Amino acid sequence: MPPLARRLLLRLRPLGGGRALHTSPPAADPGVLACRLSSRAVVRFGGPEALRFLHSLLTNDLLSGAFAAAGGSAASPQRYAPTPNAPARGPAPPAYAALLTPQGRFLYDLFLYRPPPRSQMLDRTGSAPETGERPAGEEGEPQEVLADVDAAEVDELLACFKRYRLRSKVEIDNVSENFACWQRFGRNVAHTEPSTQEPEAQSIGWGQGVDHAGESAAQGNGHGWQWLKDPRLDYLGYRGIFPADTIPPLVESDKEADERHYQLWRIENGIAEGSTEIPKGEAIPLEYNLAGLNAISFEKGCYIGQELIARTHHRGVIRKRLMPMKFVDEKGQELEQAVAPGSEVVDETSGKKIGTVNTALGSRGMGLLRLEEALKQGSSLRISDNRVVRVQAFKPDWWPAEWTQMLDQQSAVA
Repeated sequence: MPPLARRLLLRLRPLGGGRALHTSPPAADPGVLACRLSSRAVVRFGGPEALRFLHSLLTNDLLSGAFAAAGGSAASPQRYAPTPNAPARGPAPPAYAALLTPQGRFLYDLFLYRPPPRSQMLDRTGSAPETGERPAGEEGEPQEVLADVDAAEVDELLACFKRYRLRSKVEIDNVSENFACWQRFGRNVAHTEPSTQEPEAQSIGWGQGVDHAGESAAQGNGHGWQWLKDPRLDYLGYRGIFPADTIPPLVESDKEADERHYQLWRIENGIAEGSTEIPKGEAIPLEYNLAGLNAISFEKGCYIGQELIARTHHRGVIRKRLMPMKFVDEKGQELEQAVAPGSEVVDETSGKKIGTVNTALGSRGMGLLRLEEALKQGSSLRISDNRVVRVQAFKPDWWPAEWTQMLDQQSAVA
């Protein structure tokens, strides 16, 4: 876990409602934390054309690969497991995508999940589907996609999708009263196994006999929901949608934390989420690194705003990117709560503006910065209206090498 996240963990107080969150100093690094994402809401897209409708609008490809195969086809491999409420086939990985303006600017980000059809759910014996029939194609079953979206924008998002619906056979509903979004993250949560399941969940309830006490931990609930790998980056951990009135499996009482821990985890790794951190109607998705977070397909057909994205991508030159930063004083000591979003970052030597802070929490933040100045050796950055605050910008470890390859070559020549 990043050091600042550990310090914040010790300072935060429990949220309202009487829930005891992880606030007391742990005996050791807790490793894995879980939090309910109150900043996210759940929207349901249902109907026979739901998947095609979303595919035509969003930046990612939803009609090929594992996400599209979740609904099943007659040719899909069959898998039977002795665990009640488990889907007869493996769970579909979630997809991450964005809705853009016609001019290619960011509007909303969505995490998309496909619940297994009832014909794929095993009965209480774990030996046959609940329908009593062998699961084949689900052509006759209504499609359903649940989307984890920015809660602050959910009403506008619903209105926007309904405007695009036209005559498509799609139902669009806010189901946040029934479902909640959760995230598991931390030092020990990432793994590289091919399975989409949380590794601890794989070991529960999968034997000749069924451990009913561990049954919910293996599959989440009667809908077959479970923790799934975050579709952006492995080390971001696991994400899931669960019934709003229950605590997800594998969430220990002493490991549940405030959502600010997760926000700080993202900030320290330079990963924005939602329309507050990715300015709605303004942000260019490639500058906010959505291509590196598996949100954009460059092979699929047309979608809203595709022209700008394709042109920018194939030109291959992106001079500004969202970067994590640390706020310090002249001696290098971290400064807490010293910077507000919207503050300008300038090069102290030239006085030239190189970017803007768009998110700040504690002594950390993220901002859209010009790469050449931000990553230049010996550069000295500060906040324009506060000479005391110096800015240290970082290149995240997960960035592809080609994003800064030209700058690295220039530095080597210099």
